[in-house]
Amino acid sequence: MNWIPFSIVCFYIVLLFVVTWATRRLSRGGMIAYLLAGRNLPFWVVAPLLAGLAVGGASTVGVAQNAYTNGLSAGWYTAAWAVGAILVGLIAASRYRQMEVSTLPELFERHYSVSGRVIGVIGQLVLQIVITSLQYIAGGAILSSLLPDVFTFETGMFVTALVFVGITLIGGFWAAGLTNIINVILIYIGVLVGAVIAVGKIGGFREIIAKLPSGHSGFGLGGIGGLVILGWFLVMCTMVFSVQSVVQISFAAKDSSSARKGFILGGLIILPLGFISAVIGIAATILHPEIASTAEALPRTVLSLSPIVAGLVLAGLWAADVSTASALLVGSATLVVGDLIKRFFAPDLKEKGERIVSKVSVLVLSIFTYILAVSVSEEILNTLLVGLCLTTAYTLVTLMTLFWPKVCRRGHAAWTLLTSMSVLALWVIFPQISAFFKNIHLPHPIYICWIVSLLTFLLVAIIDKRRIK
Repeated sequence: MNWIPFSIVCFYIVLLFVVTWATRRLSRGGMIAYLLAGRNLPFWVVAPLLAGLAVGGASTVGVAQNAYTNGLSAGWYTAAWAVGAILVGLIAASRYRQMEVSTLPELFERHYSVSGRVIGVIGQLVLQIVITSLQYIAGGAILSSLLPDVFTFETGMFVTALVFVGITLIGGFWAAGLTNIINVILIYIGVLVGAVIAVGKIGGFREIIAKLPSGHSGFGLGGIGGLVILGWFLVMCTMVFSVQSVVQISFAAKDSSSARKGFILGGLIILPLGFISAVIGIAATILHPEIASTAEALPRTVLSLSPIVAGLVLAGLWAADVSTASALLVGSATLVVGDLIKRFFAPDLKEKGERIVSKVSVLVLSIFTYILAVSVSEEILNTLLVGLCLTTAYTLVTLMTLFWPKVCRRGHAAWTLLTSMSVLALWVIFPQISAFFKNIHLPHPIYICWIVSLLTFLLVAIIDKRRIK
């Protein structure tokens, strides 16, 4: 067994828990203190918290895997996330902070109806839970593929769960933010060192270009296809405006300026990472042309590096997974506590009770998502990720509420969400629908969701005469 990479990962885990334990006092208090960091996050914590949430396994391992066949253009996946974050910073982050809400469903009830809040929280929770479950799977895959003598896939999942659940339970949103500073630094070190060493082993970029298989996209930025890239931008730029774990970061900022600056800086931090990861995937096509599955591209490349470098890259890739999972878990707990327990079951809960309920919610959600990860196939969970397209309805309703309230009607939240959910269910259940849209060059469900959301919003605006509050 190679002890050096394992020791680096162990040191990283210890460092995370030391930081978490040292900052636990910052989260003392009720729900706002624990799950929203007391609405006191400075921009230099907002930025890495957002970047850590964004740069998960899909933005590093997934991009490298995609780049093995599609070249540098695979990096547009992460770039789309970055552009979305910058747009939120420029357009909405400061307004979100001014609203003094904990969740978007809370905003929906304030301006629309109780049914809008209930439907809103159900959709958000399903999405958050599925994405969280996939983080266990990604963490287990990273540890078991890069340290096969130490971890099986199952033990890798379990250790991943222990780390990010422990951080969240002990320190809440403050711990997620401060540990993500470490995570983002380690992610950058890992992918940069991995890319530089991999390129150096081949002899530089000129040698890579010369040795790439004929037909490979290489360093071209359009190799994966314009429609795919456009779909990524539509999904990401829609999602960042309305997924709870993302917008909660702006709710938790110290003030409007911190929210705006933090999102813009976070987007700039995110922007290069996908393209750097893609370079590793391109290098793998030359270093390991014999692999049967593109999923092996990054592990094979990392394992061929020196033990210290391999350890740094491994820790960086795993940090990407842990940083995403912690923020997701806090976001899910905020939905449960704020939109369900406090709203419908215990509205008079005191500060101490809020903290207990918040921690219990984190623990229960952790157990539930872990069971989901080990008992439901990854294929099914990935299918449910089409639910990201549901954010078209959330984003449309939220932005119209903020910037054009005079056209908004009381029925908008409930009906726009319901029609989007229905069309997504039909997309998944009936493959003929997805086949039809692919034939007319609209391969991603985000297109039909935007069409349906806009049409529903227009019809409700015409039929419903009740203005929002």
